[in-house]
Amino acid sequence: MSTPSEDLIKKAYTAFNERAIETALSTMQPDVQWSKAWEGGYIIGHAEINAYWTRQWKEINPTVEPVGFTERPNGKLEVQVLQKVKDLQGNSMFDGMVKHVYTFENGLIKTMDIERM
Repeated sequence: MSTPSEDLIKKAYTAFNERAIETALSTMQPDVQWSKAWEGGYIIGHAEINAYWTRQWKEINPTVEPVGFTERPNGKLEVQVLQKVKDLQGNSMFDGMVKHVYTFENGLIKTMDIERM
């Protein structure tokens, strides 16, 4: 049985894969801090995430699927993610596991970090 945080994460990943930015953003705090895996560094807030993803999808075609969840003692949620990245011609650029780590505030995503597997 999944937790509310896991359900929220699944909603966010599904929306990302469907390119439904507004639905994905509805899972996040307005001042969410988000790791920019593709470019490095972080962005803050819905407008910056919207611009980042829009720019990203013009150059690559990523999909992400959460396959495991681990609640950490500090309250963070670790999500094991199968990530596939293709170029716009359909050639594989990456196909493997990554680890995303989330914090939550008032039932919404507050931060997302990426860690090595």
